Amino acid sequence: MTSSTVTPALLDDLSRVADRDGIEKTVVGAVIAGPSGRVLLLHRLADDYFGGLWELPSGGVDPGENLIGALQREVAEETGLTVAAVTDYLGHFDYRSGSGRKTRQHNFAATVTSTEQVVKLTEHDAHLWADTTGQTQVSNAVQAVLSAWREREA
Repeated sequence: MTSSTVTPALLDDLSRVADRDGIEKTVVGAVIAGPSGRVLLLHRLADDYFGGLWELPSGGVDPGENLIGALQREVAEETGLTVAAVTDYLGHFDYRSGSGRKTRQHNFAATVTSTEQVVKLTEHDAHLWADTTGQTQVSNAVQAVLSAWREREA
């Protein structure tokens, strides 16, 4: 990728469409590439909502926070990694949150300053730099996001 497809106009449009669609909670997810085309996945705690699921680093957007700021914060909180750039929008998927709210997860390709050490696994019990085979351990919705990411990387 030579330039980012993530623009202020796109971010405004995503928020506007989510409002129109009655989305009650917004979540952001990051596809973080590591060595040899591997992608960082986190394993949810067994007793958590969607427990035992492998997922992208992700989390809720706080009131007054923009999507990119939320992505940077969530990646840092969940992994200890620092987002260097957000390079591409990879689509969204909708689901019901644990509290029953209509939720939309917007997913972005992001690069980090270093993939050396993932820390701060408080909301998860493991992490994995997943190759293409390992990437099949995620939900169908996340598999579609990873497929979009691989197409853009090709």
